[in-house]
Amino acid sequence: MHPEQIQHVTLTGYSLTLNEVIAVARYRAKVRIADKAIAAMEASRNAVEQILDFGQPVYGINTGFGSLANVQITREQAGQLQTNLILSHAVGCGDPFPNEVVRAMMLLRANALCQGYSGIRPLLVQNFVKMLNAGVHPVVPEKGSLGASGDLAPLSHMALVLLGHGEAEYEGQVMPGQAAMDKAGIGTQLLLAKEGLALINGTQAMGAVGALALYDAERISQLGDIAAGFTMEALLGRLDAFDQRVHAIRPHKGQQTVAANLRALCADSPMIHAAEGLRVQDAYSLRCVPQVHGAVRDALAHVRGVLEIELNAVTDNPLIFAEDRDVISGGNFHGEPLALALDYLGIAVAELANISERRLERMVNHQLSNGLPPFLSKAPGVNSGMMIIQYTAASMVSENKVLAHPASVDSIPSSANQEDHVSMGTTAARKARLIVENCFSVLALEFYAAAQAIDLREGEPNAYHKALHQLIRSKVAFIDEDRELRPDVNAMNVLIRENDLIRLTQELIAEFR
Repeated sequence: MHPEQIQHVTLTGYSLTLNEVIAVARYRAKVRIADKAIAAMEASRNAVEQILDFGQPVYGINTGFGSLANVQITREQAGQLQTNLILSHAVGCGDPFPNEVVRAMMLLRANALCQGYSGIRPLLVQNFVKMLNAGVHPVVPEKGSLGASGDLAPLSHMALVLLGHGEAEYEGQVMPGQAAMDKAGIGTQLLLAKEGLALINGTQAMGAVGALALYDAERISQLGDIAAGFTMEALLGRLDAFDQRVHAIRPHKGQQTVAANLRALCADSPMIHAAEGLRVQDAYSLRCVPQVHGAVRDALAHVRGVLEIELNAVTDNPLIFAEDRDVISGGNFHGEPLALALDYLGIAVAELANISERRLERMVNHQLSNGLPPFLSKAPGVNSGMMIIQYTAASMVSENKVLAHPASVDSIPSSANQEDHVSMGTTAARKARLIVENCFSVLALEFYAAAQAIDLREGEPNAYHKALHQLIRSKVAFIDEDRELRPDVNAMNVLIRENDLIRLTQELIAEFR
């Protein structure tokens, strides 16, 4: 099901899907916790209480944290220790994450806790779910996580509101956390032993940003194919490079999918058919679309595999194995699997923007456009036409090259060198999200130029591209002479981020993937 169609999501700890994350984060689907998850959390909590009764030092339950792990804490101090943990770790900087990211963080943390390995009372997790359903969104600064020992700073800001501290957005207003919870009718709680650590020791900030970025990147991979097909009409490209036989002998899955898409998108085009024989071959930005776009799709498939595991993973520490009466201090909080994957995502999406800008350049450059006027202007000289949209695209493509530098190759030791290797996975996720946003905008400019170019050709595109052209023209008009283009650019950026272009394509071309 498309995320917009999902109305309810049940958390078990084991079955959360990417589309369900998007449904809750972006489209406000309602959430509940499965009964078996409640039972699992209760068993885990009982194990913590038994540890406290016994008195043996166990990290995170009756000891300090990080390099203070050798400092034992009395039972009477255990709750204050957990509250102090949240208060002292909520030191993020920068702008707040968007609400959809915060909602995804809350959902992912709740789901991880539902497996029952973290020693937290079900009440606290149920309150997270109540906050999601009521629309209470903690204010979480986006900077401050090293991506090992979990996303400590962002998750602490998220947890503050459960305690009646921090700030939250509710009904469009930012207010103190306690006020937001009071208005929503949700009780705040004092923490007990282990519960603070259970709330913040995990990869849910990078996972939330990464999940949303991946979902949008997968849409971009489809939009990239649609844009390339539209530009093929505009530039009178050759279709023989997409012949099935070519791709059967280099059978990368993504490459074959993209080649099939382009054959379907450009089928039965009078404009392309009339231009056959004018050139022996096209430039790489047209001819190699299956190889480039296909490699991006294969990269995204790998990232999806990593994220689908992480969505249903337990990333707490220490872990409570209630049935075995074992408490194990491990390293599941380390974000390296996501850090590497999200760096890969950013690099892949940057390539989609790279090749899109090159196709845009071919349309506005009369030396490369197979007969189009300079800068797609009817009267070049007194008019600049679409000259500067290529500058804008080039700027974002260049910015992507900076952002695509991997975060995961860096590490700075922390906590008196106890935490001596970190993942920087949240930085990787944030960079990937920025690259995705830039790529949306670059593709919007390619669509904008291709619509102008097809009008200037005065030829006959195929039936699908006629419908696509009409959809774009319902948002932006043909440019007869220079005008303020910013409203058009805004309209194209809105259109490409919605699902209308993909929906139209899937309605008219059943085999499009």
